[in-house]
Amino acid sequence: MITYEPFYETLKKKNITTYKLVNKYNISRSLLDRLKHNKPISTVTVDDLCRILDCRVEDIMKYSE
Repeated sequence: MITYEPFYETLKKKNITTYKLVNKYNISRSLLDRLKHNKPISTVTVDDLCRILDCRVEDIMKYSE
């Protein structure tokens, strides 16, 4: 199962709030909801998040059995 726990840790490290993602970077609230509930997202979205947060894929998501 893919989880997005690292995403929230990365947000804290980068000192970026979900409010800032929505208002400054135009990330939708529905995407944030998908991340919160570990629902699938596209690789394009992962790429966008990595660019915005200046991080690697492992900083956004991880695989757990």
